[in-house]
Amino acid sequence: MDCELNVTCVNIEGYVEVDKYRYVYFVIMFIIYLLIICFNSTIVCLIWIHKNLHEPMYIFIAALLLNSVLFSTNIYPKLLIDVLSEKQIISYSACLFQYFIFYSLGSAEFLLLAAMSYDRYVSICKPLQYPTIMRKRNICILLVLAWFLAGCHVVVQTILSAETKLCNFTLKGIFCNNVIYGLLCVRTSALSVFGVVALVDLVILPFLFIIFTYTKILIIAYQSGREVRRKAAETCLPHLMVLISYSCLCIYDIVIARVESSFPKTARLIMTLQIVLYHPLFNPLIYGLKMKEISKHLKRLFCPARII
Repeated sequence: MDCELNVTCVNIEGYVEVDKYRYVYFVIMFIIYLLIICFNSTIVCLIWIHKNLHEPMYIFIAALLLNSVLFSTNIYPKLLIDVLSEKQIISYSACLFQYFIFYSLGSAEFLLLAAMSYDRYVSICKPLQYPTIMRKRNICILLVLAWFLAGCHVVVQTILSAETKLCNFTLKGIFCNNVIYGLLCVRTSALSVFGVVALVDLVILPFLFIIFTYTKILIIAYQSGREVRRKAAETCLPHLMVLISYSCLCIYDIVIARVESSFPKTARLIMTLQIVLYHPLFNPLIYGLKMKEISKHLKRLFCPARII
């Protein structure tokens, strides 16, 4: 379909009875978005302010939480506008941009988790070389590479999608992710190949690298004393919990793009919401509760009277 100024637009039809539950949707999504911003930003600010948190592990955590804020900001403002609008609609160019940001930041999450696992591997398995390997310059390189490599992979798929003819103008979702492929007349072989390459480079290889590093850490910790085991459990367990949570949500994203059209609309909506709800809230809760130094600063911030 065409909107004003001859701009190609797409109808968003993933909501369930949006006219009836418009304000319920808005209040719930607005509260969730505020919580995401507050939870993640609080920990990022604590890491920024306190010098004893200016260590590689905490810098990577801050980058991960900042990534969650950007990821959510790409999604929630548009959702809030849509639920208050009479028609849920988006221009195809804006949809492609949202798709690009969604998968760039989503893929960067895996690469950041891989960098964090490498940091823990060097810290526990090669402690004497840690100050030399994990210098500030090397940390900056890892952070830049995480976002840059993810963007370079996803931009190819975005351009190929932009050049493919549309035969459908109804998006069976509430934001632009893999469901945009349902709009295309045909999914070209080039798009499929680059999709597989991106999946391997940005998801499978980082995931295998993380499993490899934590296996090595587990072996070293098992062979070492109680102090090493305690350090490994304290710093690695939160990362593993985040990895498992995020991997499950990625499976969700793949599934909802490939389920049949007869799949119940309510179930599809619930599955889609998991992607943008749990993980951005789960990250700061895990790191705030499980990381000893961060937890200590949070207690001083919110319960100063109880700190002796």
